[in-house]
Amino acid sequence: MTKSKKMNRRKFLGSAAAGSLGLTVVPRNVLGGPGYVAPNDKLTVGYIGCGTQGLREMVSMIANPALQIVAVSDPNKFSTDYIDWSLNGIRNGIRRALGDSGWGENFKGIPGGRDIGQEFVQKYYAGSRDMTSYKGCSSYEDYRELLEKEKDIDAIKIMTPDHLHAHVAIHSMNKGSHVVTHKPIANRMKEFRATYDTAKRTGLRTHLLAWSPKPGYELAKKWIGEGLIGTLREIHNWSNRPVWPQWQTNPAETAPLPEGFNWDLWLGPVPDRPYHPNYTHNVFRGWYDFGGGSIADMGHYSLFPLFLTFGIDKPALSADAFGTTTAVAENHVCRGVVNNVAFPLSCMIRFEMPATRELGAFDLYWWDGGMRPFTPEELLSDGKSFDREGMMFVGDRGKILAGFRGENPRLIPESRMAGISDKEPEITEPDTNEAWIQAFRSNTEARGSFLLAGPVTETILLGTVSLRAGKRVEYDSENMSITNLPEANKFLTREYRPGWEI
Repeated sequence: MTKSKKMNRRKFLGSAAAGSLGLTVVPRNVLGGPGYVAPNDKLTVGYIGCGTQGLREMVSMIANPALQIVAVSDPNKFSTDYIDWSLNGIRNGIRRALGDSGWGENFKGIPGGRDIGQEFVQKYYAGSRDMTSYKGCSSYEDYRELLEKEKDIDAIKIMTPDHLHAHVAIHSMNKGSHVVTHKPIANRMKEFRATYDTAKRTGLRTHLLAWSPKPGYELAKKWIGEGLIGTLREIHNWSNRPVWPQWQTNPAETAPLPEGFNWDLWLGPVPDRPYHPNYTHNVFRGWYDFGGGSIADMGHYSLFPLFLTFGIDKPALSADAFGTTTAVAENHVCRGVVNNVAFPLSCMIRFEMPATRELGAFDLYWWDGGMRPFTPEELLSDGKSFDREGMMFVGDRGKILAGFRGENPRLIPESRMAGISDKEPEITEPDTNEAWIQAFRSNTEARGSFLLAGPVTETILLGTVSLRAGKRVEYDSENMSITNLPEANKFLTREYRPGWEI
């Protein structure tokens, strides 16, 4: 990206005479004041993915004076058929940001799509700058057109379903933009490696949003280093996910394609199949083709900062996974359902982790869908049981219990805390959004960089391979190969639609 290309948009944004923006007044806060960032110093952002999570994060991001959202993209034009964690959460978030209690009052469902994204951006910038109107945010159905036409974008934020993350990231970096993405970086090992290699080759800055500073991990690491639980043997992490409908077979019935929804573009690299709403919006997470399951949805939040804090710089050596099974009754006869299309309703995965510079080898356990370790005697003696989500460090002489992301670690039983300081280190690092903004603006490596996310990404993806293979798999990371079960190597990649190959 050349300097002259970058300057075109910024001069445009900073010009009070830009007629196409419809500017009528130049208020003082545009010219300077607290929190003011000159147009030439702003990060121009292309926002790809305007579904529920994309809009929710846009609400919190758009107020940052260091950023300017200049384009949005989504294969859905507009609809109110989205699925979310609350009926009015998205609408109310946009209302608060705009200061407009009546916004979206005619919607009968949950809104989303590129029209909503563009409208929100332009209304917010107009209102925050005392302008009568603002037309400085372009809208695209196809993200590839956005990347082709928007020549001066500094950063791309990726908020698409998982199966598109790698493609968008690679294309964006090849066009000269830094990349920040929601988890996972990719839902196939081959695609992650290609994304990693592109980041390394281009030298552009990247950030996985699942990273954030977690002082609880620092405290747990300190206690382990002091020998308070002896030698670390196991780490257990459990989640109540999935919290979305989790199907076990592809839909048998057909469904009409919604108007304004480009299904072919939404599929991206995935081979053709008939449209069905059970694949899209919030529920894509549960399908092997489109999502990464509960472990990708939540495990990155807990495990990425854990890996960084504990110096876990190599992926798992093996994964052994078990999932719940399903059966149906047909013509009075019960039969098991062979599920090779979607994540199970719940699963347990044991990862064999290599020794690090500070830790010996240990086993990492993932539990989801209501599964979790049996309550240890140390907790029973206190008359307590596990919360629905959590983390436990198991040594040969004791245990540490913490929240799902390592919050509030405690030695158990509680009597072991006598005389032990539980003061967590002060957080000196910025949160995840400030981290990537600072890194991109200063052209330095973010703590959530893709270049640091290899071990956790490959570990999580290896768990998916074991689930799909139905057997324990041994992994050679250097050669990206399953060594004990050659037929499982097909799960490291996918069958690609022509023109979408990586």
